[in-house]
Amino acid sequence: MSTDPAANLPQAPVTVNGTVRSFAAAGPALNALDWLRGIGLTGAKEGCAEGECGACAVLIARPGVDAPTEWTAVNACLIPAAALADQEVLTSEGLGTPDALHPVQCEIAGRGGSQCGYCTPGFVCSMAAEYYRPGRVEFDHHALSGNLCRCTGYRPIVDAAEALGHPVEGDRFLSRTAEPTPAAPARRAPGWVRPGSLDEALTALGEPGAVALAGSTDLGVEANLRGARPALLVAIDQLDELRVLEERDDVVEIGAALSLSEVERQLAGRIPLLDAVFPQFASRLIRNGATIGGNLGTASPIGDLPPALLALSAEIVLVSRAGERVVPLADYFTGYRKTVRREDELIARVRIPLPLAPAAAFHKIAKRRFDDISSVAVAFAVEVLDGAVARAAIGLGGVAATPIRATATEAALVGQPWSAATVRAAAEVLAGEGTPLDDHRASAAYRKAMLGQSLLGFEARWRSHLNQREER
Repeated sequence: MSTDPAANLPQAPVTVNGTVRSFAAAGPALNALDWLRGIGLTGAKEGCAEGECGACAVLIARPGVDAPTEWTAVNACLIPAAALADQEVLTSEGLGTPDALHPVQCEIAGRGGSQCGYCTPGFVCSMAAEYYRPGRVEFDHHALSGNLCRCTGYRPIVDAAEALGHPVEGDRFLSRTAEPTPAAPARRAPGWVRPGSLDEALTALGEPGAVALAGSTDLGVEANLRGARPALLVAIDQLDELRVLEERDDVVEIGAALSLSEVERQLAGRIPLLDAVFPQFASRLIRNGATIGGNLGTASPIGDLPPALLALSAEIVLVSRAGERVVPLADYFTGYRKTVRREDELIARVRIPLPLAPAAAFHKIAKRRFDDISSVAVAFAVEVLDGAVARAAIGLGGVAATPIRATATEAALVGQPWSAATVRAAAEVLAGEGTPLDDHRASAAYRKAMLGQSLLGFEARWRSHLNQREER
């Protein structure tokens, strides 16, 4: 790593639409969207500056789950421009030209998928990422869940997506996925550092005002809307030590710097409760950047992952220069956005013990079905043996200053027969868990009612599942 903090980043290459460029003046406060627009690539736009509209979407070549490289759509408005150093980026301008449209652009144009055109480049990039997704059989509409259009209407856009075939042999963007991603050497510039190892990262995080940076889906919003300017951004998203997912006989360990999209695909359905969470966690664009460590690091009481991880009895592995320590997630949160993690510690991994409870579900109550903040989130993990509840773990979000375990409800279930009467009694207990508040998302009374109803609904669905299994 360069000892001169001002000498390293300006010489760093970044390949944009096949052209190698360098950062002439990309300070830590400059985001990727503004940098791209500053070099004349104005297809990507700023619509909301918080990752909800997708007008800023671009493609980055990232390590793939099913191929050496995958084109991944991300929100350029959220990530620092410095994070593009040594990376390969595609914008809508790089996919095709007016005389030689890309298949995605051709379908959108031919099927009336654009009117004012403000959002169109973002749709094109999100759609192109899905177009090149390895193993795609049909178009997954969730690929467009982070893109908003205010004038065209979604039917012609969906028509364009569903009309897409598969890339043909010789497609240069498809061929690129067969090659490895660019290397990401250690770099440093004023206000930003990419360490070469976990040990270097921990050293950098010891500097005054240093903040860990992974997907930047939370920090980017703070920077855009509230002017947050940490003294030093420490990019940990490409550290090999934080990007391992390992399944052993008694535990699944998930690296803190894996994006949620990577976690979902690498798990491949092995933890059904998390599979229920992922589609309801923001949008695909956000999940392509957001990490499991970042979500827990923010310690938000309304995050979607903590209730599910609490129900899974997860543990957090914290690492510092002094070594590692393991903390049960139930003991991790200490107050509103406060945790037991010390300033010199970093979330390294999340551990989920095995075997899993056979009955699990995640209920998210929000004003929108997708891409919304929850009013209440409830996760269940229950095991019934010989007609009685052998174990029960229930995680709650949105009903207290921190995510919590519904321990009183768990106690009301364990050891009791799994029956409608037991569940009704436990539902009354669940309605009293936490300290729900009245706010603009929901009233305290509504939250209490939803807690109780969620357990009744879980029992009804599980009973229906058992009946269908017996019939087969």
